Amino acid sequence: MLIHIHRGKGAKDRYVPLPPSTLALLREYWATHRNATWLFPNKARRPEAAAAAAQPMHKAIVQRAIRSAADEIGIKKHVTVHTLRHSYATHLLEAGVNLRLIQKYLGHSCLQTTMVYLHLTNVGEEQARAAINKLMQE
Repeated sequence: MLIHIHRGKGAKDRYVPLPPSTLALLREYWATHRNATWLFPNKARRPEAAAAAAQPMHKAIVQRAIRSAADEIGIKKHVTVHTLRHSYATHLLEAGVNLRLIQKYLGHSCLQTTMVYLHLTNVGEEQARAAINKLMQE
């Protein structure tokens, strides 16, 4: 239940946990084209071309899909694929995942780089207050 990120950001390989629900969605998507090599094949503007595609989907197509999804749900901020990386790190931190594991999942060799990806949210502040209150009551 791990995804192998091959030559990801910084040309680094790493493994990231794959939740069963995400695996189910990926399998469902793959069943729409059944390309032997690519999970996200280049459809060359023709869905029937996906099964035989020799290249992955172009990054501009992915970027367009992210922007379209953001528009559809009413997000006004500029959203990119890279925004998802920041969101992933922030949500992991809010869920209590160890900072060193977040660093490993993002493929950072320096913890300072990981810190750039972690954004303070209302949930994070509420969790911090609750933790401080709990510590002070003991």
